[in-house]
Amino acid sequence: MSDDANAPEPTDFQPMLDKHLCFTLYAASRAITGAYRPLLDPLGLTYPQYLVLVALGEHHTVSVKDLVAMLQLDYGTVTPLIKRLEANGLLKRERRADDERVVQVTLTEEGLAVHRHLSSVPPAIGDAVGLTPEEIATIQDLVRRLTVNVNRHNAAATAQRTA
Repeated sequence: MSDDANAPEPTDFQPMLDKHLCFTLYAASRAITGAYRPLLDPLGLTYPQYLVLVALGEHHTVSVKDLVAMLQLDYGTVTPLIKRLEANGLLKRERRADDERVVQVTLTEEGLAVHRHLSSVPPAIGDAVGLTPEEIATIQDLVRRLTVNVNRHNAAATAQRTA
């Protein structure tokens, strides 16, 4: 009798890790965010903090609600990021004068100075990726389309469950 006697019964479904799209995307995401670490550590930034600074550099003043939407994160994730960046003097939060329910976020002078240092990050990541700009654009287009499709599917599934 072999040691296989205690092995689970085979099924029709044999999950193979390298065949799962989710794992391929997860591994790629971890690899890419790992490439950011040596670029951001000297600036005292994490990858999510970097994303906040990039969004603020692009839009100057952003409501927390809009920042949540841009980053595709939830308030429970974005709020601590904002608070830490504010404590480090890189951004400021203030309520809009015409609607105090809306909290706006803006880079401080120190935040703008750090943001200027971020210009070296995309080319370094481009080198790490090792793909042509056209290949990167193709992947981005496909992954954006995938994201829209899955979000649409998830919303429809949620609507069905709650109906």
